[in-house]
Amino acid sequence: MIHEVSGDILLSSAKVIAHGVAPNDHMDSGLALALRERWPAMYKDFRHFFHGHHPEVGDLWTWAGADGHRIVSLFTQEPAPQGGGHPGKATLAAVGHALKQLAKIAQKEKFESIALPRLATGVGGLDWSDVKPLVARYLGELEIPIYLYAEYHAGVRAKE
Repeated sequence: MIHEVSGDILLSSAKVIAHGVAPNDHMDSGLALALRERWPAMYKDFRHFFHGHHPEVGDLWTWAGADGHRIVSLFTQEPAPQGGGHPGKATLAAVGHALKQLAKIAQKEKFESIALPRLATGVGGLDWSDVKPLVARYLGELEIPIYLYAEYHAGVRAKE
């Protein structure tokens, strides 16, 4: 069941926060940066993961913090070109595949709730009217609360 809310996703009561990034992302803007700053160990583990793995766009990476929070990084964007630079844009195919993977892992690992932003619409460059149906298609049938942060309001706890 998907619930659209307004507020600060970092204040969510959801046990899992999902967000979109590129493989090998520097997480230096938007929600990714906020997550990196709040959980520095998450970013350190994310960087370490890429030393031995080469995930594809559409895959995901999960991290569990000592405080009980889980972060799921959905690879919705193309990676940065070799040698650095900014990540590429997101694609609807990548978003759909990553959301399908999120639904599978949510069922397998019995997630209690998930919070996510308007995926791939910031740095990713996609239009929310194209992405929203994918969220409904892949996460709408889960029997857990899905908190979709449709509007960001810094420091404001959403009515979940």
